[in-house]
Amino acid sequence: MTGITEKTPIYLNPEFSPQIRSEDLIARMTLAEKVSQMMDDAPGVERLGIPPYNWWNEALHGVARAGGATVFPQAIGIAATWNEDLVRRMGDVISDEGRAKYHEALRQGDHGRYKGLTFWSPNINIFRDPRWGRGQETYGEDPYLSARLGVQFVRGLQGDDPQYLKTAACAKHFAVHSGPEADRHGFDAQVNIRDLKTNYLPAFEALVREGNVAGVMGAYNRTNGEACCASPTLLQGILRQAWGFEGYIVSDCGAIRDIYEQHQLAESLEEASAMAVQAGCNLNCGCTYEHLMAAVGHGLLSEREIDLALRYLFAVRIRLGMFDPPEQVPYASIPIEANQSLANQALALEVARQSLVLLKNADHLLPLSKDPGVIAVIGPNADDELVLRGNYYGEPAESTTILQGIRHVIFPSSKVVYAPGCGITEPSPEGFEEAIRTAEGADVVVMVLGLNQQLEGEENQQEGISTANVSRGDRRDIDLPGEQEALLRAVGATGKPVVLVLLNGSALAVNWADEHIPAILEAWYPGQAGGRAVAEALFGDTNPGGRLPITFYRSVEDLPPYEDYAMSGRTYRYFEGDVLYPFGYGLSYTTFEYQNLVVNPEEFDHPGMFQVSFEVINTGRVSGYEVVQIYLRDVEAAVPVPRHNLVGFRRVHLAPGERAYITHTVEPKQFACVTDDGQWTIEPGQFEVFVGGGQPGTQGVLSARVTKNGSSITLNF
Repeated sequence: MTGITEKTPIYLNPEFSPQIRSEDLIARMTLAEKVSQMMDDAPGVERLGIPPYNWWNEALHGVARAGGATVFPQAIGIAATWNEDLVRRMGDVISDEGRAKYHEALRQGDHGRYKGLTFWSPNINIFRDPRWGRGQETYGEDPYLSARLGVQFVRGLQGDDPQYLKTAACAKHFAVHSGPEADRHGFDAQVNIRDLKTNYLPAFEALVREGNVAGVMGAYNRTNGEACCASPTLLQGILRQAWGFEGYIVSDCGAIRDIYEQHQLAESLEEASAMAVQAGCNLNCGCTYEHLMAAVGHGLLSEREIDLALRYLFAVRIRLGMFDPPEQVPYASIPIEANQSLANQALALEVARQSLVLLKNADHLLPLSKDPGVIAVIGPNADDELVLRGNYYGEPAESTTILQGIRHVIFPSSKVVYAPGCGITEPSPEGFEEAIRTAEGADVVVMVLGLNQQLEGEENQQEGISTANVSRGDRRDIDLPGEQEALLRAVGATGKPVVLVLLNGSALAVNWADEHIPAILEAWYPGQAGGRAVAEALFGDTNPGGRLPITFYRSVEDLPPYEDYAMSGRTYRYFEGDVLYPFGYGLSYTTFEYQNLVVNPEEFDHPGMFQVSFEVINTGRVSGYEVVQIYLRDVEAAVPVPRHNLVGFRRVHLAPGERAYITHTVEPKQFACVTDDGQWTIEPGQFEVFVGGGQPGTQGVLSARVTKNGSSITLNF
């Protein structure tokens, strides 16, 4: 190999494995040098040729906080696409841009934060309650959907080279974490073994076992009394031992300090640091690990434990090619021109198109004519570029607001008039008069309402907020905030046809709108191309085909207490009441029909799998996407189980009259339940499988029975 001689140290020789190279490098370091490498801002060690490296980088829906980058829809909108292939393509583009920006930064001598290759994304926590401000960063409320999309995102980020990682993805926040934001630094999330295994862990397990994710980030809070970043149960018992995870584990930022100051589980920062390292947390986002030197000196942990932690860290950096000649690393040649390329921007538009969910379309008001005469665009989110981005974003080359998108799409003979009407949160109706006058002079009205990052987001974040304020974090209720519903009612009273477009990252109880507004389109935080995507859907250039990855409830009063982590009464899997819009719901400008459902075998007595086969046909007059959904219900379970589970899905595009033949395999674990002692078990009895365009009970959904004979079978994983 070029440049390799007998004198080349093992850690610089690509012929050896990353583990052996790591061990060789660590053996050459002093204790002080070792400790310096266990914090996110790791200095260089010149005598060994270790370059400085800042581990902290973000790529939730595009490379974030590092200047120009393509901005895709926020993660909850990505989830609404229900499209695994699209998510992988998006991850591939994001890693292209990350690689290009990283090598350009190196050429400039820039080793700063947000310039590296270790992306602390995706967020695969379960969005169990719509009040959680960071739920927008997730793939929704279902563990199976979250797992499937998360695995593809990781594969896109990490690439498919057998030796080198393109970038290093990181699954966060492990493991039982979804608010409350205000209390996250000291909160103890209590969860039983059944909910843990069936809801909070599956997506993480899939990313580790199937996606080979390079990193896992611990959460701020405790889980069942153990700080997540110093939890022997989570980090050792589950992650390392049960799942065989070989990547690195990082704390959330400041979480090691929390172990001492907030959770009060340690007597000092030294002890907190030692606890975390011994439990398996290799890297501290923060600087609390500077106390590790003293911890070793006081006998709280050994240098050997430091070495073990470092082995995981250097193995990742070696797999990223940081110790090898650039010409040997296939991804090092991605040029800076790959960043924000026209192709990447086109993909951002396509993801935005596929994320849109049509919630209501009474009397086929949509699609609108491109020559409606006068169209009024009203609402505080209509011409706000910043709201398109959500949080954790880069700087787009260009953005299109909803107002701009509508002006671009309609015919020149039409006229667009605009009035904001009110603010997002302000209690003043000062702009109502202008908005009503604008609506009265129009032929059709598009109202753009919803939320923004000031109302929902991470604790104390300022990102995505145009003022000097910080995010409120969680919401107390799920209604339209401020005077927005009053504005909607006032404009609706004009008698003009109204289309409501929602921009938000979580469920909204738009009950009045559902009863009185003829058309409603959910657009999430749709990224840089969101305005164009929305306009195309409104005027029929595209056919919205997204589906809800979360449940839209009618009232916060229908929900259990926010601080309660029990899943009973939460999400489509356990909620028994009436909902506004169910998980998996979404309309289209065309219609679909399902036929010829076959289950094979219909009976079994071993822990095998069965196949579901059927046809779906576009019975309408226009092309469109259908999201095929497959659910399974355990009819005779002896222990508590969900009402039904999503066990398969596929997004298919069909022309009028076209049909697709679908075959899907249901795996053993998908029809297993968790016993009181925490074992995955397949019980004998009846199971019911459902296929269609929504959950069981949706019009047109087909069903069939499957029987498990014999005795119960315990699955060993």
